[in-house]
Amino acid sequence: MTPIFILSIILGYFLLLMGIALITGKGANNQTFFVANRSSPWYLVAFGMVGASLSGVTFISVPGWVGDSGFTYFQVVIGYWVGYLFVALILLPIYYQYNLTSIYEYLNLRFGPNSHKIGAIFFLISRVLGASFRLFLVSIVLQQFIFNAWQIPFEVTVILSVILIWVYTHKGGIKTIVWTDTLQTLLMLTAVSLTLYHLGNELNLNLSEILTENRFQNYTRAWVTGDLMVRNHFLKSFIGGVFITICMTGLDQDMMQKNLTCHSLKAAQINMLVFSLVLIVVTFLFLLLGAMIFLYADQNQIIVPLIEGRPKTDLLFPEVAINGGLGLEVGVIFILGLIAAAYSSADSALTSLTTSFCIDFLKLDQYSENQQKKIRKKTHVGMSLVLVVVVIMFKYILDRNVIDGLLTFASYTYGPLLGLFAFGIFTPFQIQDQRVWIVVILSILLILLVGNLSPESLGGYQIGYELLPLNGLLTFLGLLFIRQKKTTT
Repeated sequence: MTPIFILSIILGYFLLLMGIALITGKGANNQTFFVANRSSPWYLVAFGMVGASLSGVTFISVPGWVGDSGFTYFQVVIGYWVGYLFVALILLPIYYQYNLTSIYEYLNLRFGPNSHKIGAIFFLISRVLGASFRLFLVSIVLQQFIFNAWQIPFEVTVILSVILIWVYTHKGGIKTIVWTDTLQTLLMLTAVSLTLYHLGNELNLNLSEILTENRFQNYTRAWVTGDLMVRNHFLKSFIGGVFITICMTGLDQDMMQKNLTCHSLKAAQINMLVFSLVLIVVTFLFLLLGAMIFLYADQNQIIVPLIEGRPKTDLLFPEVAINGGLGLEVGVIFILGLIAAAYSSADSALTSLTTSFCIDFLKLDQYSENQQKKIRKKTHVGMSLVLVVVVIMFKYILDRNVIDGLLTFASYTYGPLLGLFAFGIFTPFQIQDQRVWIVVILSILLILLVGNLSPESLGGYQIGYELLPLNGLLTFLGLLFIRQKKTTT
């Protein structure tokens, strides 16, 4: 496919998104933008959340990771499911009980304004980094297969991507996103299914043969249960997966904002449980796709694309789909699936960042309705600029597989949120709210120290995703030291 043909597909897709935005944004106000007037059907939210959770990182990076790690990521995914149960049964009832727009308002009600600000700040940091990871990944693909041919700088690619997202989200906000995420999830799943079908035909394999064929043994190893010292041992991966979900879904305004658009707690809980089961199945399909891509690449002598002289396995899937001889149909649906996967998370991130900043920092409810709308629009533009800057920075500092980098960063940024919410939910204590900053800073410093310890200094023990619950535990213990004698009622 030529670059101009790929670009025409992308522009056509965005025209479709604009059509959805015009319909859903008709008569929109702040309540529409922030919580979709709490009228979203649970099944629509559940289906759309699949795409938002997987994103461009899963779409490309998980298949690319199979070459090095096999199916071991599935150990983390099993932990995800337990985490979703916790979110549905423990966290959602709290959010609905207090009728929250920003979930960090809970920390203000429970502890005070300093805890509230800390929660919101760490969400902003976490979500900016997470959304930027995802946008970075799709931007390097667009750069590799479209804009390099026209000698357009990477920075311009990023700016154009963010502008397109801003255009279709600036009016309808979360109401638009609930509907666009549904379309984007459908396209992403269609792309995976179609690619699997064509690869199976090319390799003369069906599903049962893929899981038993000797040729796949190098790629399908899923369980690491022997040496507890290794980074991806099952216990570490499972525990890490549980807490990653609790933090990156249950304590994340982006993901919870969609759930809070449901008309009732029961609808939101059904949405979460159905979504979690679908996500497990879909993630397994991505791992399966990765194994087939590597085998197909080996048989057809397709090399992993290079970025600045280094192999980038994240780009193998697009290389096979677009230039691997699977046909125009696969290439077209891959491009649509990639764009859908990337922007289904980036658009909701932009909306949730705007929501959190307006509610948690600017106290939007203190202004008149006209002023609120102006403030919201300015904040939306400001957050778009922040994403542009951070994505461009990643080009020069990121040196690992994108999904591994994303989950590692989460260990540092979501830990304080985990500790604060856990202390609020599971203890009756009040804290000295003005001292919470000290606890959080000390916890992060300790985790940075632990996270950078070499395996040799730990007797060969490799630290994995268990760093996140450890971070939360340190914050929790620190809060015990600043608790007040008077307990909550």
